[in-house]
Amino acid sequence: MTLQLLHERLLAWATDGARKEELLAARRFHFDRYGEPHEEDRTYEPRLNGMLDYYLYDHRPAGGTGTTIERFIEAEGPSLSPEELAAYQDLARNVHGLFEVRKIRDGLLRLRDVFTAGDYDVTERRHVAGLDKGDVLEARLLPFQGALYFSGAFLYHPREAHKAIHAEVKRLRKAAGKGGTVDVKEFLATLSRMAFKLERYRNVRLESIYDFAAESRLPTPRPARPPGEPGAQ
Repeated sequence: MTLQLLHERLLAWATDGARKEELLAARRFHFDRYGEPHEEDRTYEPRLNGMLDYYLYDHRPAGGTGTTIERFIEAEGPSLSPEELAAYQDLARNVHGLFEVRKIRDGLLRLRDVFTAGDYDVTERRHVAGLDKGDVLEARLLPFQGALYFSGAFLYHPREAHKAIHAEVKRLRKAAGKGGTVDVKEFLATLSRMAFKLERYRNVRLESIYDFAAESRLPTPRPARPPGEPGAQ
């Protein structure tokens, strides 16, 4: 049993024709918030993985109570071995958030959640090109056999934007007050749109894009739709 095999079985079940409408609804909802990538975009693959992560781990169908993985466990539980069932239950407790890199050493990264200040040690056997202490990234951490692993969805934010990001996190936490909660998912979507704009609007200064007071001024980039599709020009 490997994490990859667990993911493939879950994804095959979740993308079966019987659940096509749920997948399409999740896709629309996610890309409306995060920005819809085009195959030519530099971040196309991690953004597509992010949409699939949302569908598998966060999406709840209209009128439903369980996420996709929770409904998979309910439907497929009787056919799973005790070890597989426990592994999927662990995956359902994944952690999605905005993290700062605190420490890098061979095979292990220590990340700190910028909202909760919780630390997570993530196993990463591959060399993460360009990653350095202090970097800020959106990621989803998948529990497996007592360790944490990255999913395939990474979204890095440039160093020049870190000061503005941390300032906005501080403002949101203060506004929430003691015992209050910040809508972290919405903040992640806002940052995703900013990173997408930076990728597309190359003639616009970074400071003008990572400006939380003015985030809505630039439209979120969207690829052209083929003739005949809803929204096509």
